Amino acid sequence: MDIDLNPLKNLPSVDALLNDPSLQGSLLKNERPYVVSLVREYLDFLRKRIKGGVTCPSLEEIVAGVTAHINASLQPSLFPVINGTGVIIHTNLGRALLSEESLAAMRRAGQTYNNLEYSLEKGQRGSRYDHATRLLRLLTGAEDALVVNNNAGALVLVLSAFAKGRETLISRAHLVEIGGGFRVPDIMAQSGSRLVEVGTTNRTYLRDYQQALREETALIFRVHASNFLITGFTTEPSLDELVRLGREQGLPVVYDLGSGALLDTTGYGLAREPLVQDSVAAGVDLTCFSGDKLLGGPQAGIIVGRQPLIAQLRRHPLTRALRVDKTTLAALQATLLHYVRGEAEQKIPVWQMIGMKVNEIEARATRIVEALKQQGIPSAVVEGFSAIGGGSLPGQSLPTRLISVAVPNPSASTRQLRSASPPVIARIEDDRLVLDLRTVLPQQDETLQVILNDELGESGVGSRK
Repeated sequence: MDIDLNPLKNLPSVDALLNDPSLQGSLLKNERPYVVSLVREYLDFLRKRIKGGVTCPSLEEIVAGVTAHINASLQPSLFPVINGTGVIIHTNLGRALLSEESLAAMRRAGQTYNNLEYSLEKGQRGSRYDHATRLLRLLTGAEDALVVNNNAGALVLVLSAFAKGRETLISRAHLVEIGGGFRVPDIMAQSGSRLVEVGTTNRTYLRDYQQALREETALIFRVHASNFLITGFTTEPSLDELVRLGREQGLPVVYDLGSGALLDTTGYGLAREPLVQDSVAAGVDLTCFSGDKLLGGPQAGIIVGRQPLIAQLRRHPLTRALRVDKTTLAALQATLLHYVRGEAEQKIPVWQMIGMKVNEIEARATRIVEALKQQGIPSAVVEGFSAIGGGSLPGQSLPTRLISVAVPNPSASTRQLRSASPPVIARIEDDRLVLDLRTVLPQQDETLQVILNDELGESGVGSRK
């Protein structure tokens, strides 16, 4: 019996595939170099599988695979999902949703010429930062403000401008990782500032800062514990004490607030998140925070504080490298206007979700569960909790109602839901698949119900072991 010593010999060549009648239609209307590259990519994928012991597919199967690969590769990879996790500011799912007004502002800025850097009054070049500065000053009480592309960029800029080649004092309790493997010490190192740790993980006193002061000291740096908690025997100086020390020593005090709350969270049964305006009122020289967390706007790093320091930052070469574009500024301005007009809780999705009543969520969940039961899908409305997420209010949660679905294999079911169109992101609790409608947009309820029925019904994965 002949033994096939070269299982790869049955793979067609690139030219053979390109000349196949099935690929001569719409696929080759695309730019030929791109199609050739994608065909080679798919053949490389098959070679690896065959070398791993998989039987070489037929020509017909290969042509079908190439077609699917090309079609998938020529489609956008960033698309909407239904967030059923209950995590409001979900970093992996795009963080804060934007208001309708913010989206409209981005569209206007993107599809027409605008006065981004043009003074209509003077008829000459203006500053892009003016569009957000006035509103940030009004809302926070700060003398001046600057917007860059994200909060990590804001920290690098501040440290580079004021502490490069010199020392920055920071409590050991604040040497945190802010997500995605990025750590505050690493960010500080990139700025060229030398990190000087004071105190201990759980206890830092004012005298620790005082004892670390040297001629090389340039900044006193504080990080708000926005994504972690240290409990038990803890101590740290008040903001007023640090500001007073900074004034006595002629050193700027920089506060990384992270989440950037402008509204009091205690009204929603949550712990109090430090407000940006409180930091400014305490006399902090520079306060940094994110635009796409509790502020509810686009990704941005916002710096507010004393005018001479902001002016120095505005002139720094890094500012141009970190600057935001017209669509970001348009969305940020629209978001800030919601606060100025007193409509943030009604217009900004983050605050709409935080303020959503449990009975409203329960009513929506009940309607979906009743429809699922009619299709024979075992489900129920149960009590649960929603998370704020995005490095905001650690350990805090909001009471909610969950759609709980009993499926034989919850992990397989969540995978199946992720492959739906649009994908549905669920979570698993007590070996049951659950979804929290707090983070599902009301207009998505009907689509969610259809997907759950299709994917978890008798013909879906929910019925499989």
